[in-house]
Amino acid sequence: MSENVGRRGFLLGGAVVGAGTLVTACTGNEPQAAPQAAASSPAPAATGGNDVPGEKVVIGFSAPAADHGWIAAIAKNAEATAKRFGDVKFKPVQPTNDINQQISAVESLIAAKVNALVILPNDGQQLNQIARRASDAGIPVVNLDRVFPDKLSYRTWIGGDNYGMGVAAGHYIGTALKEKNVADPVIVEIQGIATLPLTQDRSKGFADALKTYGFRVTARQDAQFTVETGTSVASNLLQAHKKIDALWNHDDDQGVGVLAAINEAGRNEFVMVGGAGSANAMREIQKPDSVLKATVTYSPSMASSAVKLARLIAQGKGMSDLVENQVPQSITLASETITRENVERYLPLGFES
Repeated sequence: MSENVGRRGFLLGGAVVGAGTLVTACTGNEPQAAPQAAASSPAPAATGGNDVPGEKVVIGFSAPAADHGWIAAIAKNAEATAKRFGDVKFKPVQPTNDINQQISAVESLIAAKVNALVILPNDGQQLNQIARRASDAGIPVVNLDRVFPDKLSYRTWIGGDNYGMGVAAGHYIGTALKEKNVADPVIVEIQGIATLPLTQDRSKGFADALKTYGFRVTARQDAQFTVETGTSVASNLLQAHKKIDALWNHDDDQGVGVLAAINEAGRNEFVMVGGAGSANAMREIQKPDSVLKATVTYSPSMASSAVKLARLIAQGKGMSDLVENQVPQSITLASETITRENVERYLPLGFES
């Protein structure tokens, strides 16, 4: 529910490389003496060399205020990626959590006639109209994370798998409880912002996965993606439930507060799973006595990929590892589960909360 252009840029990259590997497997192993068989397979689109300098383009960028580790990583990753390309002029506007101010900021980018826009809206529904105006003006919009409801408002959407996050967390908890032979467990869920579709998708995935084990969520409360609210919500839930078997916290940034409340209460009888994959959560997972046993990824590397996609679209290119001539309309990053067994591999890619 990124680089450090870093933090899990490999998630999208791995998917694209995987696609390229599949194409190679289908077409690259044909015997040289069988040209007709090779010709019957689709040839890769002539979109190679995507990193070679091309037409100069201006990419506008708008996102919420970086008052949250994940959002801060989004802005940092987008800027760092843009700087890698000599043919890109990066034009960010002042980040804000005010809907009207973000609309005005995007209006200024439309007026500046940028070649492409990357927008992470505070709220996709409320920013939909301004994104549609940009698209109607011939400016392709790469919609980042929180989706615009009107598909005519964006050229390409890229984001994490919110439903998949919930599924991954649910399977980890379900498996852990089954291994302990726990019957009728008390399972607590701490959401981010309950009204966001991404949060609702995470909760649905979690509930659906738990259902396969015969389990359900006992109590659910939202914590607004903030450390302070994470502390207060977790404290209330701990007081309300004298025994908890499992807890899923949607967001590792607010998880700093959740863990503080857990440690203050001296509770450790349950297994906890986080969300997003922050560096501090991964360091916590490394501790053998921590209640936090895993986190499921939601990578801010998507901002880096969004900038790269905006550049390709503005330059009329496709993705060189794909057969198709055009950038896909939708790209969903995978949600992976980080545990003590694999945390060393993921830690260098974590963002700081």
